[in-house]
Amino acid sequence: MAKSKVLVVGGTGYIGKRIVKASLAQGHTTYVLQRPEIGLDIDKLQMLLSFKEQGARLVEASFSDHRSLVEAVKQVDVVICTMSGVHFRSHNILLQLKLVDAIKEAGNIKRFLPSEFGMDPAIMGHAIEPGRVTFDEKMEVRKAIEEAHIPYTYISANCFAGYFAGNLSQLGTLVPPKHKVCVYGHGNVKVVYMDEDDVATYTIKSIDDPRTLNKTVYLRPQENILTQRELIAKWEKLKGIDLEKISVSEQDFLSSMKGMDYAGQVGVGHFYHIFYEGCLTNFEIGENAEEASELYPEVRYTRMDEYLKRYLN
Repeated sequence: MAKSKVLVVGGTGYIGKRIVKASLAQGHTTYVLQRPEIGLDIDKLQMLLSFKEQGARLVEASFSDHRSLVEAVKQVDVVICTMSGVHFRSHNILLQLKLVDAIKEAGNIKRFLPSEFGMDPAIMGHAIEPGRVTFDEKMEVRKAIEEAHIPYTYISANCFAGYFAGNLSQLGTLVPPKHKVCVYGHGNVKVVYMDEDDVATYTIKSIDDPRTLNKTVYLRPQENILTQRELIAKWEKLKGIDLEKISVSEQDFLSSMKGMDYAGQVGVGHFYHIFYEGCLTNFEIGENAEEASELYPEVRYTRMDEYLKRYLN
């Protein structure tokens, strides 16, 4: 079977650039959307040009020009959207509704992967404010996709290691603490940590796979299901240190929202569901879903002790 042609929307972003790389590596003809709104953002432009040097094709289109989006979509078989859904960067989830309209009109797309890549929004209907906006908006996009009868795959990639593992899951930093580490509750809730390059590899593996059609694919490889305490222990062993553990109660953690800006409150809400409630692992993978490492055992995913070595001095 010929490999699908892929269009990546949001290809210069944190996950998007990895999706482009994985798509090229797995032999797909890969297009990257180039939006005129890039303006004077030289870093994004140079990244796009580097994709071109690696073999990707740039296609110009704008979310403010429906016809240009339709024409871009018509050139490919699969559309993967990786536009940011986090509030401390840019939050553009509902902009995807314009992409859904273009895909619907084009009528040729075999698979659409919207910008998900985190917790499964379908099980987050109870999420606390203001963080629930992320899940509500993702569900609004899902509703539009399914009502338009667009074939889809939803990727639930859990915790990106760059934001959750390297810092031992500490808020407000991206590097490991030197002396003290905050532990959420008892620190024994199971969490799933994923190397972002592996997220991209599994994502591209899924796009031509009939087993993932109109399903959610959870990235939940067995050896990366860890408690926060287990993650901390891996770092302590690598570093040869013993960090002071400061246990933060559920009530104190939620109270820390007071006085935070909006993005900070969203972050605390998400951390609460992950580390206190266990929303990444407190359910069985059901009928309309698959687990990526079981589908693709040939992928040698990065374990977290291996990942943490990059933070050693």
